[in-house]
Amino acid sequence: MTERLVRSPWLPFGSKQDASVRLLCLPHAGAGATVYRTWASGLPGWIGACPVQPPGREKRRSEPILTAVRPLVESLAPDVAALVRPPYAIFGHSTGALCSFELIHELRRIGGPLPVHLFVAGRRAPQIPMDRTPLEGLSIEELTVTLRNMGGTPEEILADRDMVGLIRPMLIADFSVNESYSYTQVPALDLPITAFAGASDPGANVSQLAAWKEQTSARFHLHTLGGGHFAVFDHASDVLAVIAESLRPYEGAQRC
Repeated sequence: MTERLVRSPWLPFGSKQDASVRLLCLPHAGAGATVYRTWASGLPGWIGACPVQPPGREKRRSEPILTAVRPLVESLAPDVAALVRPPYAIFGHSTGALCSFELIHELRRIGGPLPVHLFVAGRRAPQIPMDRTPLEGLSIEELTVTLRNMGGTPEEILADRDMVGLIRPMLIADFSVNESYSYTQVPALDLPITAFAGASDPGANVSQLAAWKEQTSARFHLHTLGGGHFAVFDHASDVLAVIAESLRPYEGAQRC
């Protein structure tokens, strides 16, 4: 199967058919697939990084932005089932962690192949309710202050009032996906979960990341990183090393 045949709007950089194992990467609020573009160079060659592109951003900017997790995973899951060859794993940061969790349950519902590992960061376990962030009522200046306090947004964007205004609808939609989520108890996943917690992340503290353990009947590991909400990017080399070691049993998986 050629790479030409395994592209979709959700997978702008392809599905890495030639790698032994694929790593789907779902972005945080306000971000697109390119936030993970450099991760490929930090992973060993046998792992293929596959950044996921939600609608409404980057090359999918003209598409409607989704404001709830259910329609997002219902649209994404068929492409994953059809185009992503097992074995594969999923990484999700913040809103992306929640979407990754619900994506696996949607894949299970439709009978698609499941990942061999789930990696999550920057998001409390799904059974713990989220606080609401009233972004819709904020002025551009107030939104800029909120983003600066959260960290992770480049200063050149925060200094550009028009740019902040441009990303504002996407942020409002993504925060809605994350914060309007209502958890329904489901059977635990029969696959390992590894969680990365920022030691000073105010929205997802270490104990809230540790609660992901309840969502798996398999192994669970928690790694605490120095920093806040975007600690996984500040410590990307350490995070990628953990991911590579976790996926090492699949290094020699048969290629098609």
